Amino acid sequence: MPRLFTALEIPRQAALSLSLLRGGLPGARWIDVENYHITLRFIGDVDGRTADEIVDRLDRIDRPEFQLNLTGTGSFGSRKPHSVWAGVTHEPDMYALQAEIERICQRIGLPPDPRKFSPHVTLARLKSSRVDDVVHYLQERSNFLTSPFTVSRFVLLSSRESVGGGPYITEEVFSLREASQPAVPEHFLHP
Repeated sequence: MPRLFTALEIPRQAALSLSLLRGGLPGARWIDVENYHITLRFIGDVDGRTADEIVDRLDRIDRPEFQLNLTGTGSFGSRKPHSVWAGVTHEPDMYALQAEIERICQRIGLPPDPRKFSPHVTLARLKSSRVDDVVHYLQERSNFLTSPFTVSRFVLLSSRESVGGGPYITEEVFSLREASQPAVPEHFLHP
C-alpha cells in the first residue's frame, strides 16, 4: 500500500514564485515544482479498509476556504541541515483544518502525529550542504513572499518509496466551503 498524507496544493503562480528559489545551494536536491505542497497530516502505510475509512471521514469535513501567503525561508536540522523550506503565513482556518484531520486519524486508531504541525513547502533535501552555505542561501531569500491565494480544497496524496519527495499521486480531493456559505449543521449531514 502506498504512503498516504493529506496536503494543501500550491497554485501555479505561487509554485512559479517558489521555483525561483531553486539553485545557489551546493549539495541540494531540488523538489520538482509539481510536487510542492503543504503537508497537513502524514498518515503513512495503511491497509485498504483503513484508507477507505479515512476517505469517508475526511469527506465529511465542513470547513471554510481560506487565504494563504508563502513567506520567508528556513531549514530543518540546525547542526546538520537536511532540508530547506518556504514558510506559510499563520492562518487560523488552516490550523483548525489540520487539527480536525488529526482528530479523525486518532479516532480511527492511528497514533498521534509525533511532530508539531509546522506548515511549510519543502524546496530541497540536503545531503552534503555546508551550514555556512545554507545560512547564506537563507539570508539571501529571507524576504520571499507570494501574493495571497485561496485554498478551496485539500487532497489525500500517496507516494511510493523514493528518494527526495515525489512523485505524488492525488488519490482524493476534498472541497472546502466557500467563505460566504454558512456551515451545515452536523445533524443535517448524518441522519
